[in-house]
Amino acid sequence: MQYFELPLEEWTNNFIYEWLLPNLGDFFDSVSKAIESVVNGVTWSFTVLPAEVMTLLFIALAWRLAGKGTALFTLIGALYLGTTGLWEASMQTLAIVIVATVFSMLLGIPIGILSAKSANIDKITRPILDFMQTLPSFVYLIPAILLFDLGGVPAVIATFVFATPPAVRMTNLGIRQVPTDVVEAARAFGSTSWQMLVKVQLPMAVPTIMAGINQTIMLALSMAVIASMIGAPGLGSEVLAGISSVNVGKGLTGGLGIVVLAIVLDRITQGLGQKNK
Repeated sequence: MQYFELPLEEWTNNFIYEWLLPNLGDFFDSVSKAIESVVNGVTWSFTVLPAEVMTLLFIALAWRLAGKGTALFTLIGALYLGTTGLWEASMQTLAIVIVATVFSMLLGIPIGILSAKSANIDKITRPILDFMQTLPSFVYLIPAILLFDLGGVPAVIATFVFATPPAVRMTNLGIRQVPTDVVEAARAFGSTSWQMLVKVQLPMAVPTIMAGINQTIMLALSMAVIASMIGAPGLGSEVLAGISSVNVGKGLTGGLGIVVLAIVLDRITQGLGQKNK
């Protein structure tokens, strides 16, 4: 089957080492410093207050958005994270997930809107999103290390790329699912395209968009753990340390901490989506 040679590896390396890094190295350094300051700021905001105060805030948020069952689970989860010494690591993971999710929403929702409005843009973005979702997640780590060094910044970049497709797809789907008779009624009342979007389509698409954000957060959490392989701090590093030392208990302890974060974030975002129906 090897009828000709395709030097994709050589082309890729030549592009990165001979053009991308020499010409845009300073740009990537600036981006890295900006993202690092954002991640450090979010991490500081989660760790500056005592764990007890943060727990009360999380419980209040869970109760308000998802009910008392989720609030009770949040309390139990916080007690688990505190008693196992994983509180700071969990806040570091939460900071990376939140920063990456915000970046994904800032880029993904506008692209989803454009895709819903234009068939041509939808045709262009669809294969790109397929590529982003099917490419093995470990592959994202290689350019992230090369361009942004080790630590939390490449973790945010790799997580952002991996977790953005659901935000785009669900925003696109939510706007397309707005009933035609509602759109026609809005047009009959003289709505402009902007008024149609912000007063009719986006409000009705909010539950679907929130489902996309929920999936984005779950993917971000899974990728943040994988990113521990490139030095990202947080619960993933606890699991990685357990794997490296064949310490089943350490790996299980860190893994359960990730489960706690995932369930709490999932229930809160689901509750937020239900409130907007």
